Amino acid sequence: MRTTDAPNYWNEIPDVLQAFVAPGAMIEAHGIDRALFHLIKLRASQLNRCAFCVDMHTREARVDGETQARLDRLLVWEQVDDFSDRERAALAWTDALTELDPRTDWAGLRARLRDFFTAEGIAALTAAAALINLWNRIGVSRH
Repeated sequence: MRTTDAPNYWNEIPDVLQAFVAPGAMIEAHGIDRALFHLIKLRASQLNRCAFCVDMHTREARVDGETQARLDRLLVWEQVDDFSDRERAALAWTDALTELDPRTDWAGLRARLRDFFTAEGIAALTAAAALINLWNRIGVSRH
């Protein structure tokens, strides 16, 4: 009988996964503060239904001072006033990059981001969303 167990990626391709670790620190160096990075990672993980990542990023955000109340309401960030306009722009960008929809108004989202972020900041946000989406796909493949 064939096994259906997921591979242990850290055993099979440790060099590849290690290469995926380094960009996190680089992204923060380009102006994405740690609190916002936590929100981006957790939000994409929620959308991607990566249970391991949701747990990990919730824990990490709390350790770095995020409130449980905000973490609880991140699922419905568009309907609550817990998040700043800057965070809301970043979360909308994260949502759009995670749930690709051909009807997305990319120019409108970028215009909103420009109110709060430089071009470098937008590029870093994009890299942050891309990176967590990559990790989520690895995590989900182990479900």
